[in-house]
Amino acid sequence: MDSILSPASDKLTVYIDPSKCMGCRSCEMACAIEHSMSKDLFGAIQEKPTPKPRLKVVVADFFNVPMRCQHCEDAPCMKACPTGAISKTEEGFVVLNPNKCIGCLMCVMACPFGHPKYEPEYKVVLKCDSCVERVREGKPPACVEACPTGAMKFGRLSDILEEVKREKAENLISGMKVPGMVYVKPIVEKKEEEEPFKPMDLYRMYTPVRWY
Repeated sequence: MDSILSPASDKLTVYIDPSKCMGCRSCEMACAIEHSMSKDLFGAIQEKPTPKPRLKVVVADFFNVPMRCQHCEDAPCMKACPTGAISKTEEGFVVLNPNKCIGCLMCVMACPFGHPKYEPEYKVVLKCDSCVERVREGKPPACVEACPTGAMKFGRLSDILEEVKREKAENLISGMKVPGMVYVKPIVEKKEEEEPFKPMDLYRMYTPVRWY
């Protein structure tokens, strides 16, 4: 795994495309199972406290948006935490140590995305850790792996942006960027120039006409 000293543009991240999200919440279920003790669906539903997802699919206008921790470079939640429960891994993920959390909710108030959430069952705050252990094993976060539509992508930010650029370019030239609209070069037929109309032309037109 590369060091966190890599440029910010090359950080590991999850890219979300709301236009592909159908709101199935598979990401939420996968997240809860990944953070359970059993790591298994049938085992997880028997656990106490109940495993909770670290992200939430939010309906915004006409789109479903999987909202998760942004793992900020200058994370305000980490600065606000009075016990040092929140720290950054070498991969750049902002993680929370539940053993140090006192449930003061300072991180909840500091987060501009409304991400960290206090769970009464756990008596601590829960937040996304980007499945850091999975990533170290060469796997994507559980939410990304579970997404059936490809609405979530995981990887280096620079690589993801290049992939997105290619996808948008292909959609643009294929006319699929806007449904029903195709970008084509307009073709205008060249018309022959007509001679200006003269009074004698009108006279010749009516010569055959009998007025009586």
